[in-house]
Amino acid sequence: MDKNQATGLILMSILLVAYFWFFGSPTELPENADNTSQTTEVDSSYNKSTEIKSGENTSPVETVANDSLINEQLKSRYGVFAPAARGEEKNITVSTDVINLVFNAKGASIDNLELKDFKTFNQEPLILVNKEWEEKELLVNTVVGAVNINELYYELQNNPKTSLTEGDTVTYDFVADLGGGRKVIQSYTLSGNAYEVGYDVSLKGFQNELLGDQITLVWDKQMKLYEKDLESSRTKSTIKYYNSEDGVDDLGERSVDEETEELAIPINWVAYKQNFFTSALITDLPMRRAKLTTTGEGISDEFVKYGSIRTEIGLDEVKDNKASFKYYFGPNNYKILKKTAPDFEDNLNLGWFPISLVNKFVIINVFQFLEKYIANYGIIIIILVLLIKLALSPLSYKSYVSMAKTKVLKPQLDEIKEKHGGDMQKAQAEQMQLYQKVGVNPLSGCIPLLLQMPILFAMFYFFPSSIELRGQSFLWATDLSTYDSIASLPFDIPFYGDHVSLFTILMTASTLLITWSQGQVSSVQGPMKNVQYMMPIIFMFVLNSFPAALSFYYLIANLITFGQQTLIRRMIDEDKIKQILEENKKKNANKKTSKFQQRLQEAMKASEENKKSKNKK
Repeated sequence: MDKNQATGLILMSILLVAYFWFFGSPTELPENADNTSQTTEVDSSYNKSTEIKSGENTSPVETVANDSLINEQLKSRYGVFAPAARGEEKNITVSTDVINLVFNAKGASIDNLELKDFKTFNQEPLILVNKEWEEKELLVNTVVGAVNINELYYELQNNPKTSLTEGDTVTYDFVADLGGGRKVIQSYTLSGNAYEVGYDVSLKGFQNELLGDQITLVWDKQMKLYEKDLESSRTKSTIKYYNSEDGVDDLGERSVDEETEELAIPINWVAYKQNFFTSALITDLPMRRAKLTTTGEGISDEFVKYGSIRTEIGLDEVKDNKASFKYYFGPNNYKILKKTAPDFEDNLNLGWFPISLVNKFVIINVFQFLEKYIANYGIIIIILVLLIKLALSPLSYKSYVSMAKTKVLKPQLDEIKEKHGGDMQKAQAEQMQLYQKVGVNPLSGCIPLLLQMPILFAMFYFFPSSIELRGQSFLWATDLSTYDSIASLPFDIPFYGDHVSLFTILMTASTLLITWSQGQVSSVQGPMKNVQYMMPIIFMFVLNSFPAALSFYYLIANLITFGQQTLIRRMIDEDKIKQILEENKKKNANKKTSKFQQRLQEAMKASEENKKSKNKK
């Protein structure tokens, strides 16, 4: 080999090395097990290619080759949506009177949403939506598989205003132009003073590129802790949903285990409901089948529960631009919820029927009326107690008089028991005759108390659900919507907790005082008289972790009740009652037993005979 041949071979070797260096394919990406991981790899490749800066020692031919490979990867992953699979993330911040919101051009998504009028229990901004702890997907079926159109890059149209006040209504149109007349449009409509966010999605210009008859919406969310009491917050968080035929249902608030519901019925709204705040998706055109899941297992104390919503939207509706929705991101305020959607106020737990009716039509209306004129919620609670006690005073009076009559009759009732010894049937029959002759109904003292029970239990639901009390202080309580701890215990007492609530202690003491006062006119004797003192102690354990407003309400109610009883006792003359009863006894001496009492006596007789027959066996 001469010198020229050697030189030629060297030059050819250099050219071959250069060719494979500049024009050879880079290492192929490994195939992924699912679409999600594949998307991650594509995005990573894209970021590497776009981060190349001018001035770096990079060949234009190499960049073209990489871009060509990425385009092929995007096309195989996104199909007809590939032209919008590359772009730039841009944040658009919008501020209204009640929310601060951040849109992201990637996915046309809401990346962050803050409620301006509220703070967390530790006074941090209350963020109801954040991309770090929730994710939304809109999955469209295509020939290349399911494509999440929330991974596409959009352009905001028309540069709308980003600072809204009352009276303003602005629509933000995010468009992904795919070419060939095909577009994906996601639109949001905001008002200056509303917690509702209008939402429309449409696919325009598509012919046969899309498969199936639905779009799948996936909304996964870790529900953030906003209140001081983690346990209470966890047991008041769930997913609720509404169907026009069956009404409102949920996955079970109190359960922290995994709860799953697969629905074959269309739903009009679905919501992540927490104690004081709700995030929801609402539509007039029902969403199709749905799968809902919640769990509190294995989640950090930063969150109360994890939830997953998977539902379907009709594809034809999206193509025809009929898929109109609205989101609700806001407080569980009865006035606001009631105007948002059918039965949406049921995201506020006001108790079972008829307790919920008392709350909806009586307590809430009175409370809202007082709010207009009084700023201090402790004073509002005191006035609320006074109004309710005034309205119920006739029932309280009748109940107290009935107890006084029973006390006057007690010596005669004891004589009848001694007369018949152990024969309870004859004793009870003669006691009933005595009641009839003197004109006393032994149940009349219970009926007024039973009529007051719906209001008593209505408060049990109203105060823990009232967002108006959240963050409001009164006396030593810094927040009336949670317990008023005056001391933390170094240990946890079962059913009581690891803290001491002063309002609960005072409420218990006042209840014991009321029980003692009622015992002065009650005919109850023996062990039952001591048992009635156990109920206040039980309530002390139950209410220790309940809102301070509830214990304060019961405290004031007890003090007013004690005052009422003292006043009524002075008004009632037991000697006069005894005289009236004796006159009734003489007047009704020959009065026949009523049909009701005859039936009652027969029932008692049958019960006694049944008991005797069992003893013989």
